[in-house]
Amino acid sequence: MNPWIKAFRLRTLPLSFSNILLGSAIAFANSGGDFIALFFSWKIFVLTLITTLLLQILSNLANDYGDSKKGADNENRIGPERAVQSGAISLKAMKNAIIVFSALSLIAGLSLLYLAFYGQINWKFIAFFLLGIASIAAAIKYTVGKGAYGYSGLGDLFVFIFFGIVGVAGSYYLQAHMLPWQIFMPAITMGCFSVAVLNLNNMRDQVNDKAVVKNTLVVKLGFRNAKIYHGLLFVIAYAAFPIPLLITEFSILNLLLILPVGLIHALHLWRVYKVCKPVEFDPELKKVALSAFLFSLLVWAMVIFR
Repeated sequence: MNPWIKAFRLRTLPLSFSNILLGSAIAFANSGGDFIALFFSWKIFVLTLITTLLLQILSNLANDYGDSKKGADNENRIGPERAVQSGAISLKAMKNAIIVFSALSLIAGLSLLYLAFYGQINWKFIAFFLLGIASIAAAIKYTVGKGAYGYSGLGDLFVFIFFGIVGVAGSYYLQAHMLPWQIFMPAITMGCFSVAVLNLNNMRDQVNDKAVVKNTLVVKLGFRNAKIYHGLLFVIAYAAFPIPLLITEFSILNLLLILPVGLIHALHLWRVYKVCKPVEFDPELKKVALSAFLFSLLVWAMVIFR
């Protein structure tokens, strides 16, 4: 495989797309729920996905660069071998790629905002522009630089904000130009799913992270408490999601559509509870990421077939 394609880590894309799909599905439902919607724009939807794609690749490249430079990527790390760690891509080349994808993310984001706000540069445009800059900065600063927040236990918070609240509520607002409180409930759900993926990653790498002073929340909590925290993330996720549905035209029967994901997560939590060796967390990462993607697709099914 081409080392750059491998460094892009395209397998992480379903999770990053999930929050856009979820926010867009709810916007589509509120716009009339048919393919000639009142305000829903498929162009905005596609451009939002493209911007998210570029930001996710940027984040993956920055993580590769930052962890390699700080020594977290070494022979003791359990996860897949990184591009810089393996010598396939130099630190300089990776740094240049980070600059390129930062620029591409900015261009895509500006194009998205220009389309979403009808070419008007008003306070809403500026607010989302600043949010876009913050997203680019967050993608880079997770592992890069002296103040890398991923090394001080703040990764979970930032993932919750950008992969949950910003991703879901932001994609909704770009379509609907309004922000009802109900949209924050599914945003919490997707934020918890995203944090769960990060928590699994950090539980898998706990021993090595502690050795290289990468003080993730798992390192701070310890192995047993991290498992409890993991379970609480799913409790919060499933408690938050039904609330807006029960006070809208959706019925409780609609929730049956997400039952398959609930069963996947129940089995997942049982396996996490039984894990004794960190390496056993690795297969669960893909399971949670793909199930979050399936969750967002099933919400689209709820919208279309309600």
